[in-house]
Amino acid sequence: MANTTPTTNSLENYFLPFTANKDFKKDPRLLDRGEGVYYWNHKGDTVIDASSGLFCVPLGHGRKEIADAVHQQLLKLDYSPSFQVSHLPAFACAEKVAKLLPGDLNNVFFTICGSTAIDSAIKIVQAYQHAIGQAHRMKFVSRERAYHGVNIGGTSLSGMIKNREIFTAAMPGVIHLRHTWLEENKFTKGQPEHGAHLADDLQRFVDMYGPESIAACFVEPIAGSTGTLIPPKGYLEKLRETCDKYGIVLIFDEVITGFGRTGKSFGSVKYNVQPDMITMAKAITNGSQPMGAVGVSDKIYNAIVGNGPEHGVEFFHGYTYSGHPACVAASLATLDIYEKEDIFARAEKMSHYFLDAVFDAFKDVPAVTDVRGDGMMAAIDLAVDKTPGVRGYDAQKKTFANGVHIKFTGDSGIIAPALIAEEKHIDEMLQKIKEVVVKY
Repeated sequence: MANTTPTTNSLENYFLPFTANKDFKKDPRLLDRGEGVYYWNHKGDTVIDASSGLFCVPLGHGRKEIADAVHQQLLKLDYSPSFQVSHLPAFACAEKVAKLLPGDLNNVFFTICGSTAIDSAIKIVQAYQHAIGQAHRMKFVSRERAYHGVNIGGTSLSGMIKNREIFTAAMPGVIHLRHTWLEENKFTKGQPEHGAHLADDLQRFVDMYGPESIAACFVEPIAGSTGTLIPPKGYLEKLRETCDKYGIVLIFDEVITGFGRTGKSFGSVKYNVQPDMITMAKAITNGSQPMGAVGVSDKIYNAIVGNGPEHGVEFFHGYTYSGHPACVAASLATLDIYEKEDIFARAEKMSHYFLDAVFDAFKDVPAVTDVRGDGMMAAIDLAVDKTPGVRGYDAQKKTFANGVHIKFTGDSGIIAPALIAEEKHIDEMLQKIKEVVVKY
């Protein structure tokens, strides 16, 4: 029998995602366990988690309630197909998620992750437009500096150049709004005053391509992975108004902002703008199991199902692991904790301390060129060192060595603590990050 025990010599076969593989394998950053707001590396050193893993562990690591729920579910029913059959916990989970979604987003389509949620949303839009006789709407609007996952549809929508420049077989018909970062909004806490006019790009696209050419507009309420770009005041409202005027489906990508990150259940609730669909993942299971979902309005769901055949499939799409029993069990346990511990309200209350602490820590650091944030999410921009991204990559490694995990995208460091974090944890993570960036 082959020896499956991990050793220090077993690094070569894993092709790591979004990682400098050659450099990593020279000096690996390996995590061994996690509990609360801390990781421990393979050497036994503590590493405080300043980015909730990848923004997906708001309840902290090692939640026994979630692990027990998954364990029990696997013993009872380890797998159920989701094509033509299902299992009751999946319906219970959809009901719980729907109760958190705003407006009439009462219909939940389960996927595997955020990327598959986005591509599912693209197909749902196409099915909807076809059902209402608008199949000629073939264009999709997204935004510069957007991140919508890594499948072909999401890659096409994304506006981060490194994520798409070599993937030339992208989906056609995607046009991009300008991003919302403006020089005059630097060092703004919460929603910036300037930039609502950038939403007028959608009207410009309508004028350029025709009012019935655009199927949907995808935006992140807060552009997350690109470095926490907060929507300017009035910006999301303008997009909603234009979509209503021309029959464009408005989709919020809330894979990062969903489940309390903004201090509300979803960013759409925080900013009081109702989309037609919401994509979600990450915190839906506290990162413990891979799972995503799409929240769909009654209008869209009823059009697709109502115009389908009486006894046949209405929507030819899904995944082997849609509504997987273990993922559903993890989600149900996670959703219970959100409710029992009043996590969203706790995040809203803590956000005041968090944002003040971030701005106080970095506003006068010479290498920091901007600080911004809202809810329990903030970003610091580091001055470019010759080539964009070089300093951010260096900071990623050095902060980890200094005992803190923070996600860098290019030269933007994204700070998003677990929503259970206490003031002392926020102070610790910011101190350890600052000890690195003050040296640039």
